[in-house]
Amino acid sequence: MKIPVFDKTGKEVSKKEMPVQFNETVRQDLISRAVLTVQANSRQPYGSDPNAGMMVSAKLSRRRRDYKGAYGIGIARSPRKILSHSGTRFNWVGALAPNTVGGRRAHPPKVDRIWDKKLNTKERRKALRSALAATMQKELVATRGHILPKDFPFILSDDIENITKTKDVIELLYALGFKEELNRTKEKTHRAGKGKNRGRPYKVKKSVLFVVSKKCDLNKAAANVSGVEIVTPDHLNAELLAPGCSIGRLTLYTEGAIDGIAKKFK
Repeated sequence: MKIPVFDKTGKEVSKKEMPVQFNETVRQDLISRAVLTVQANSRQPYGSDPNAGMMVSAKLSRRRRDYKGAYGIGIARSPRKILSHSGTRFNWVGALAPNTVGGRRAHPPKVDRIWDKKLNTKERRKALRSALAATMQKELVATRGHILPKDFPFILSDDIENITKTKDVIELLYALGFKEELNRTKEKTHRAGKGKNRGRPYKVKKSVLFVVSKKCDLNKAAANVSGVEIVTPDHLNAELLAPGCSIGRLTLYTEGAIDGIAKKFK
């Protein structure tokens, strides 16, 4: 199929034949498996301190003649530590055991857990081709929530890779008909939960994904546009093309990127 090529001003300058990678049947199941594999392989192992909740002396004897023992008191056999005493009468508090305040966790997360998942090479490649094909189907892209112009889908000329200023990137997207799309992703919401304290207080919606032929000035120019990402064909994956397993991300390819995809994903 032939797709129109637009320049910086949003005018059609030519048409380009799309490679066979964009003719793949869209397989939601394969794309979901590929996305979950990427997410699993990017997880960082974490775990608690092996001595957490264990740094306390909570040994309590139940033998008859031990001075500090709990023989005959009629209490459960939970580990306890001494808080105070008056003569031979001791006051204890539970410690160390998982059912006590400040005790260890029964089954804490461990750093040696393996989060990685495997995916067959042919399945991964087919999932990537399927995700590429989904980005060219207007119905799927609109279903995902993106606001599209009437003449979508189209690709961009290579001269946009030389844009050096953020305001020029915004003007480009306005000229292409994505003003409402940028307004949709401009609003950011506060994240619920402890993520606010861990360097990610806001949730930002996904917007345009630029696929360029090589690392260029556009990488820095578009970095500050909310929801916009830039990638080269070498770093394409299912997670970028279908974030959260939702197929049909709004993707704009340059002519050079199309040629790179045709060579790389044979």
